[in-house]
Amino acid sequence: MITYITRRILISIPIIFLVVLVTFLLVQAMPGGPFDFVGIRVMPEHMRRIMEDRYGLNEPISVQFFRYFGSLLQGDLGPMLRLRSQTVNDIVAETFPVSIQLGTMSLAVGFIIGIPAGIIAALKHNTFIDYSATFIAVLGVSIPSLVLGPILIYIFGVWLGWLPIAFWGSEPPFILGFLPKPTMDFWTHAALPVFSLGTGYSAGVARLTRAGLLEVLDSDYIRTARAKGLREQAVVIVHALKNSLIPVVTIIGPMLAGAITGAFITETIFALNGMGRRFVESITQREYFLQTSLVLIFGILLIAGNLLVDVLYAWLDPRIRYD
Repeated sequence: MITYITRRILISIPIIFLVVLVTFLLVQAMPGGPFDFVGIRVMPEHMRRIMEDRYGLNEPISVQFFRYFGSLLQGDLGPMLRLRSQTVNDIVAETFPVSIQLGTMSLAVGFIIGIPAGIIAALKHNTFIDYSATFIAVLGVSIPSLVLGPILIYIFGVWLGWLPIAFWGSEPPFILGFLPKPTMDFWTHAALPVFSLGTGYSAGVARLTRAGLLEVLDSDYIRTARAKGLREQAVVIVHALKNSLIPVVTIIGPMLAGAITGAFITETIFALNGMGRRFVESITQREYFLQTSLVLIFGILLIAGNLLVDVLYAWLDPRIRYD
C-alpha cells in the first residue's frame, strides 16, 4: 500500500503541472484585464500600462507562466492585482478554514442522514417506506442549493425568525488554524448553509446506499449467514453494510473536494467568506493569480480525495490489493 501511495503521488506531480498550465492559459485568454477599469470608470491608458509593467503582465505568456510556477514552488501563490494590500496567500489563509468547515459539516450531514435512510429503504424494499425515502432522495437531488438556500432563508430566517440568514458566525483565529470555536452563535449561523448544502449530498448517499445494500442482500454469503441463524441486525450491520458502502466510498473523493472548494453558490447566498465566493468575485475582477491558485487547490484536493477512496477500498474489501 505504501508503494502504491508513493507511486500515485509521483504520478500526480505532472497532473498538477498540467492543471496549473491549462488554467493559467485559460485565465489569460479571458477578454478584458484587471486594470481596464477603476470602479466604473475606464483606467487611463498610461496608468494601465504602468500597472501591467509592475506585475509583468505585458511580458510573453511563457515568461509569466514560468515566473508564476517558480513562485508556486516556493509557496508563494502570487499577488492580488486589484486588492494590493493583500496577497493570494492571505486570501487563501482567510477563506480556506471557512470552506473546510462548511464542506466537512455538510458532508457529515449528508452521511448521517443518507446512510440510515438508504439502509431503511433497502430493508423495507417495495414498501411505502421505501417509496417515500426514494421520493425524498430524488427530490433532494433535484432541488439545488441555489433554490433550497433562499427557501430556507425565507422560512427559518424571515418568516419564523429562528436562525440568522447570513455570515458564518466564527471568525479567526481558529482552533488549530481551521477549527471553529464551538459557540452557540456559530451553530445558529452554520445551520442553514450546512443543511442547504448537505441535503443534496444526503440524497445521493441514500440512493447509493440503498442500491448497494439491495445488491449485497441477494448475495450467497448473506443467505448463508441467515441460514446459520444469525439475527437480521447482525447480518445487515456486520456482513452486508460494509460491502454495500463501496459505491458510496467511490463518490467521497470528488464530493469532498467539491464540498470544500465548489460551494460557491451556497457561500454567495449566505454571504460566507469562503473560497468559492472569492473565486466567483475573482472572475469578474480578473484576478489571474487568485483564480489559478484556487483551481490548483481544488485539483490537489481532488487528487487527495481519490487517493483516500483507494485506501478505503482496500479497508472495506480485503480482496483489493494494490501492491
